[in-house]
Amino acid sequence: MTAIALSAPGGARTATRLRLTQRGRRLLAALAALPAVVALALAIIGGGAAMAARDAVPASSFETVTVLEGDSLWSIAQDVAPDADPRDVVDAFVRLNALGGVTLTPGQELAIPAAYAPAH
Repeated sequence: MTAIALSAPGGARTATRLRLTQRGRRLLAALAALPAVVALALAIIGGGAAMAARDAVPASSFETVTVLEGDSLWSIAQDVAPDADPRDVVDAFVRLNALGGVTLTPGQELAIPAAYAPAH
Protein backbone atom coordinates (compact mmCIF):
# COMPACT_ATOMS: atom_id res chain seq x y z
CA MET A 1 0.00 0.00 0.00
CA THR A 2 1.25 3.45 -0.87
CA ALA A 3 1.01 6.48 1.41
CA ILE A 4 0.13 9.81 -0.12
CA ALA A 5 1.55 12.99 1.36
CA LEU A 6 -0.98 15.82 1.58
CA SER A 7 1.39 18.54 2.70
CA ALA A 8 3.50 20.84 0.60
CA PRO A 9 7.08 19.90 -0.06
CA GLY A 10 9.22 20.41 3.01
CA GLY A 11 6.29 19.75 5.42
CA ALA A 12 4.95 23.34 5.35
CA ARG A 13 1.21 23.80 5.16
CA THR A 14 -0.26 26.21 2.70
CA ALA A 15 -2.67 28.74 4.18
CA THR A 16 -5.97 29.20 2.44
CA ARG A 17 -7.80 32.49 2.53
CA LEU A 18 -11.51 32.51 3.34
CA ARG A 19 -13.45 33.96 0.44
CA LEU A 20 -17.03 35.11 0.83
CA THR A 21 -19.28 35.76 -2.09
CA GLN A 22 -21.64 38.75 -2.13
CA ARG A 23 -24.48 36.45 -1.11
CA GLY A 24 -22.37 35.04 1.75
CA ARG A 25 -21.58 38.55 3.03
CA ARG A 26 -25.29 39.44 2.98
CA LEU A 27 -26.16 36.28 4.86
CA LEU A 28 -23.45 36.93 7.47
CA ALA A 29 -24.66 40.53 7.93
CA ALA A 30 -28.27 39.34 8.30
CA LEU A 31 -27.28 36.76 10.91
CA ALA A 32 -25.30 39.37 12.84
CA ALA A 33 -28.26 41.79 12.81
CA LEU A 34 -30.87 39.17 13.75
CA PRO A 35 -30.60 39.53 17.57
CA ALA A 36 -31.04 43.31 17.33
CA VAL A 37 -34.10 42.93 15.09
CA VAL A 38 -35.67 40.36 17.45
CA ALA A 39 -35.00 42.58 20.50
CA LEU A 40 -36.55 45.58 18.75
CA ALA A 41 -39.61 43.58 17.72
CA LEU A 42 -40.11 42.29 21.28
CA ALA A 43 -39.77 45.81 22.68
CA ILE A 44 -42.37 47.12 20.27
CA ILE A 45 -44.80 44.26 20.86
CA GLY A 46 -44.28 44.19 24.65
CA GLY A 47 -44.47 47.98 25.01
CA GLY A 48 -47.62 48.18 22.93
CA ALA A 49 -49.29 45.47 24.98
CA ALA A 50 -48.38 47.21 28.22
CA MET A 51 -49.77 50.52 26.95
CA ALA A 52 -52.93 48.83 25.72
CA ALA A 53 -53.44 47.12 29.08
CA ARG A 54 -52.90 50.38 30.94
CA ASP A 55 -55.32 52.28 28.72
CA ALA A 56 -57.97 49.54 28.80
CA VAL A 57 -59.08 50.27 32.39
CA PRO A 58 -61.15 53.41 32.91
CA ALA A 59 -60.14 55.43 35.97
CA SER A 60 -63.57 55.04 37.59
CA SER A 61 -63.62 51.24 37.43
CA PHE A 62 -61.69 50.64 40.63
CA GLU A 63 -61.43 51.66 44.26
CA THR A 64 -58.28 51.81 46.36
CA VAL A 65 -57.34 50.28 49.67
CA THR A 66 -54.34 51.09 51.84
CA VAL A 67 -52.07 48.15 52.60
CA LEU A 68 -51.63 47.52 56.33
CA GLU A 69 -48.79 45.79 58.14
CA GLY A 70 -48.97 42.03 57.52
CA ASP A 71 -51.29 42.31 54.51
CA SER A 72 -50.62 40.21 51.44
CA LEU A 73 -52.29 40.09 48.06
CA TRP A 74 -53.86 36.80 49.08
CA SER A 75 -55.32 38.14 52.36
CA ILE A 76 -56.67 41.27 50.66
CA ALA A 77 -58.20 39.10 47.91
CA GLN A 78 -59.94 36.96 50.53
CA ASP A 79 -61.21 40.07 52.36
CA VAL A 80 -62.65 41.90 49.34
CA ALA A 81 -64.02 38.86 47.48
CA PRO A 82 -64.64 35.97 49.89
CA ASP A 83 -66.78 34.06 47.37
CA ALA A 84 -64.31 34.35 44.46
CA ASP A 85 -61.24 32.26 43.75
CA PRO A 86 -58.36 34.17 45.42
CA ARG A 87 -56.01 33.28 42.53
CA ASP A 88 -58.23 35.14 40.07
CA VAL A 89 -58.55 38.13 42.39
CA VAL A 90 -54.79 38.31 43.00
CA ASP A 91 -54.21 38.14 39.24
CA ALA A 92 -56.63 41.03 38.75
CA PHE A 93 -54.75 43.05 41.42
CA VAL A 94 -51.41 42.39 39.76
CA ARG A 95 -52.67 43.36 36.29
CA LEU A 96 -54.54 46.49 37.42
CA ASN A 97 -51.68 47.77 39.58
CA ALA A 98 -48.91 46.65 37.16
CA LEU A 99 -47.11 44.96 40.04
CA GLY A 100 -43.71 43.45 39.30
CA GLY A 101 -43.94 41.05 42.24
CA VAL A 102 -46.12 40.09 45.17
CA THR A 103 -44.39 42.16 47.86
CA LEU A 104 -46.51 44.91 49.37
CA THR A 105 -45.38 47.69 51.68
CA PRO A 106 -47.51 49.15 54.48
CA GLY A 107 -49.12 52.41 53.38
CA GLN A 108 -49.11 51.42 49.71
CA GLU A 109 -52.30 52.25 47.81
CA LEU A 110 -53.67 49.20 46.00
CA ALA A 111 -56.34 49.54 43.32
CA ILE A 112 -59.18 47.04 43.62
CA PRO A 113 -61.09 46.20 40.39
CA ALA A 114 -64.74 47.30 40.45
CA ALA A 115 -65.87 43.69 40.08
CA TYR A 116 -64.33 42.90 43.48
CA ALA A 117 -64.70 46.26 45.23
CA PRO A 118 -66.88 46.16 48.35
CA ALA A 119 -70.32 47.75 47.91
CA HIS A 120 -70.96 50.98 49.81
